[in-house]
Amino acid sequence: MTALKGKWQSYIFNAIISAAEKAGVDAGVESPEKIIVGNPPKPEMGDFAFAMFPFAKAFKTAPPAIAGMVIAELENDAEAAASGSFTTAGPYVNVKVDMSDTASEVLDDIISRGEDYGRVESLAGKKIMVEFSCPNTNKPLHLGHLRNDSIGACISRILDAAGAEVMKVNLINDRGIHICKSMLAYEKFGEGSTPESTGVKSDHFVGDYYVKFNKWSKEDDTAIEGARKMLQDWEAGDKDTVELWKQMNKWTIDGIEETYQATGISFDKVYYESNTYSSGKEEVLKGLEDGVFYKEEDNSIWIDLSEIKLDKKVLLRGDGTSLYMTQDLGTAIARQSDWPFDQLIYVVGSEQQYHFRVLFHILQKLGYTWAEDLKHLSYGMVNLPDGKMKSREGTVVDADDLVKQLTELAREEIIGKERAEEVDNLDYTSHAIALGALNYYLLQVSPSKDMIFNPSESLSFNGNTGPYLQYMGARISSMIRKYDERKPDFAGIEADASLLQVEEEKELIKMLISWPEMVSQAASDYNPSIITAFMYDLAKTFSRFYHDNPVLNNDDKILAVTRMKLSAAVLNVLKSGFKLIGIPYLEKM
Repeated sequence: MTALKGKWQSYIFNAIISAAEKAGVDAGVESPEKIIVGNPPKPEMGDFAFAMFPFAKAFKTAPPAIAGMVIAELENDAEAAASGSFTTAGPYVNVKVDMSDTASEVLDDIISRGEDYGRVESLAGKKIMVEFSCPNTNKPLHLGHLRNDSIGACISRILDAAGAEVMKVNLINDRGIHICKSMLAYEKFGEGSTPESTGVKSDHFVGDYYVKFNKWSKEDDTAIEGARKMLQDWEAGDKDTVELWKQMNKWTIDGIEETYQATGISFDKVYYESNTYSSGKEEVLKGLEDGVFYKEEDNSIWIDLSEIKLDKKVLLRGDGTSLYMTQDLGTAIARQSDWPFDQLIYVVGSEQQYHFRVLFHILQKLGYTWAEDLKHLSYGMVNLPDGKMKSREGTVVDADDLVKQLTELAREEIIGKERAEEVDNLDYTSHAIALGALNYYLLQVSPSKDMIFNPSESLSFNGNTGPYLQYMGARISSMIRKYDERKPDFAGIEADASLLQVEEEKELIKMLISWPEMVSQAASDYNPSIITAFMYDLAKTFSRFYHDNPVLNNDDKILAVTRMKLSAAVLNVLKSGFKLIGIPYLEKM
């Protein structure tokens, strides 16, 4: 749609300039790109709408009158008149475009490129690193992690589709006082038990001791002091403490890896806080020497943030132990050294906005100019309908349990609809529908907004859901299989895009044309919901078209072939979108 919009921006620009010259005024617009393009409220009113409000001051005339002047100039432009029709609608110039040639070109392009249609070059030459997930090794993944993973993985794929070279990275938060809490609780209550001996998934096993520590610390004031002492022992390299740390970290990471595999999450490189915190400490000490930071009486090291209208921030405790900020400094510097990026995006919850504002400021104060290209992609909280989650109290929505629940619900739905014999593999299909439901539901809301995840609602086969999109994909796939079986009936018949005159057909063509533009916009806005909204509109429009118009069973064989080509193009774009947002494509459902 971008090329068409550009062409009509030029026609409208030329018409406005010509009208302004005749009126003896300066139109006040420098180039066609400055002409704002909108959509009429109803498809039958046209394909593009151009508001005349911005020119009222220059023309000293009411916008409806300017619209009439512009229409007169367009009618005198032979090329514009041959490319479409135009009418006024109050202060708007509405344009209806002849889509025949464009439709033929775009259908051919989509069929030849397949799922690669939609890839753009808006970020070509850019190296972008995306950090997401970043679990702690004291608990399993929960629903909040799933939203983080969905956003991070999706944004990575969208940036790749926009032409960037993307590196997906994870940071395992495997050290710190929170890790020591679960370790200390295990020492006190574990009695040598293991995930194997208890039959508990290894990351859940460790997470149980984090919950036990929280309960214990409410009853015993010495618990938190014990955790602090254990952190000091760990940083000092105490052998027994380090051995316990290694064992419990392995349990957690092994369990989290299982969850990643089940949810389709992967990384190009994994960093560990335990490997970068010491270099972060060195940066802080160097910054202290250079006068960037200052020391308090208790030997803790701080930075004065009045320059960015904040108070102050501690970077090293008085006992010399590190904080999150310390290791994040070391990690960022290591990453730029490992893979010199043009941009580093941190996918982290909105509650950490202060942290990243301070982190980016500190790195710039330390002289790292590339810190100007760091971005915090902030996302809102995700909860269930019955309220918030709290890790310490063990009230989180566990990621493994949620995926199992969604898979089982999908399985019941398939069996209930008596489709079990129709799908190729009931277990695979149930899990694929669960992932489609999960990822689509988590991504359909703009990242910045808080959201409520409703498991049963996410699995609906009707409405704005992942399973609905999967169902539409499977329906088109079924049509294509039937078409392939009847290929001899259509031998030698070529598609003719000029026959696509039904309103839904024109809408589908416009949407297919705009798909690359949607990918580019989603990349520039870092917003997967642009993709989900587009895909739902595409599926919904195709459903209306399919319901009201015979496709394969059509007496006009040329029209049947043409509509099948349109249907195949819609499926290719759906499959392209599925890849971006992590929805498994199902041929049968």
